[in-house]
Amino acid sequence: MNGLDSAQLRTLAAVVAEGSFEAAARLLHITPSAVSQRVKALEETVGQVLVRRTRPCAATEAGRPLLRLAGQLALLEREALADARGPLTGGGRTRVAVVVNADSLATWFPAALARLPQRSGLFFDLRQDDQDHTTELLRDGSVTAAVTAQREAVQGCRVNRLGAMRYQALATPEFAAAHFADGLTAAAATAAPLVVFDRKDRVQHRFLHAVTGRPLEPPVHYVPSVPAFSEAIRLGLGWSLVPEQIAAADLASGRCVDLAPGRHLDIPLYWQHWRLESDVLNALTAAVRAVAAETLR
Repeated sequence: MNGLDSAQLRTLAAVVAEGSFEAAARLLHITPSAVSQRVKALEETVGQVLVRRTRPCAATEAGRPLLRLAGQLALLEREALADARGPLTGGGRTRVAVVVNADSLATWFPAALARLPQRSGLFFDLRQDDQDHTTELLRDGSVTAAVTAQREAVQGCRVNRLGAMRYQALATPEFAAAHFADGLTAAAATAAPLVVFDRKDRVQHRFLHAVTGRPLEPPVHYVPSVPAFSEAIRLGLGWSLVPEQIAAADLASGRCVDLAPGRHLDIPLYWQHWRLESDVLNALTAAVRAVAAETLR
């Protein structure tokens, strides 16, 4: 089999990242025909279809390891160029794709990025997904690192435990009086509206099972935005679990009450990243671990 062509690998990565051959062409400053030819040539070299021609385009099972390789080579190449031109803080640009769960993204994670040298030439492509699903993007090579609830290392990755994000059950005083006069019982929780981030979010159901001892399926509002999610609770649309960093102000002001005082749910979080000897990844990992140690349980 012929060796892998770096330009073809970059083109494969661009097609998947941008979602189409046309968008990849704009990014690479070549024609869509040239993009198609490069991808087809790479597929002929491997003997497998590497890209599903859907909207958006996605890597096939065979394409995932090559997508991961393309990202790793791009990172190492940029670092080598930066080292050749000057120190990490002086020259070159490196873009790192990271997937983070919504609550971390809304609370502690941006502080980790801000802790990196401001003139390091680092740029981030942040993706958002549920903490139980973020490793899927690591597995298919779409991202370099992930904040995840999965402690088992994805193949080719390292894992660091970050700590736990604590959640409290919040509702307005009026909502609590109307629906939970006798506390967070199974009967009350079965009938009371629940606010959930999206269909991947099962944190509230896990908490209900722990408190009531029963698997419950209450009526649900889906609100896939952290600010809107919190506002929906403050407006009495339903109750839900909220990260303690966000819950503190609402509890202190009296806008919300804790439906289950003394009960909470801790979600352990981990930092998984490619197993590369990379100054960029080492710096990012150190910043993430430091801020997590100051913020998480």
